[in-house]
Amino acid sequence: MGGILLPPFAQSDGLPKSEGVTALEAYDLTTRGGGGDFARLIAACEQFGPYCLIGGLAVNCYVEPVYTLDADLVVYTANLTPLSDHLRESGFEIEHHPHSVNATSPGSDLRIQFTTDTRYQDFLPRSTTATVLGVEVRIACLEDVTQDKLWAYSDPHRRLSKRKKDELDLIRLGERYPQLVRPYPEVLRRQLEAG
Repeated sequence: MGGILLPPFAQSDGLPKSEGVTALEAYDLTTRGGGGDFARLIAACEQFGPYCLIGGLAVNCYVEPVYTLDADLVVYTANLTPLSDHLRESGFEIEHHPHSVNATSPGSDLRIQFTTDTRYQDFLPRSTTATVLGVEVRIACLEDVTQDKLWAYSDPHRRLSKRKKDELDLIRLGERYPQLVRPYPEVLRRQLEAG
């Protein structure tokens, strides 16, 4: 990702003109330190065996990016407890939920979620590498990112606002990669055909 140009500072503020910031710097500013926390998270994941990024940040690797505060990941089930302990020792707060382990860093708006859904374990050997927010990261392959979004979109217990975001991600993926649309629900396929 290249730098994001910011408007120049007004002459009256006495500050130097800004030429631009990197995507990581912009993310760090908007998440109150989330960019640095993301880099620390990935460094920790690298220490504890195979992992891959899923969710919105992974979608952003395949289509025009949109802003998200979430970092969703898959790790081998056996490695999740030692990784969580390591993150806790590194200053992250850890919460256990029925289908995930969540981590946050005090003061940061970055929301980290490790899925405990066993269906995602198959994503790990098919993952690939990409640069996300200036960090080299393992991400789920395109087909698995799409499957992740289909599962999330189809979950009747998921909040409507989250399902609508999943719908948008599926539409973005379907517009860019029409070959992925076959397993989409009919309502989404019709929207893509009409669009």
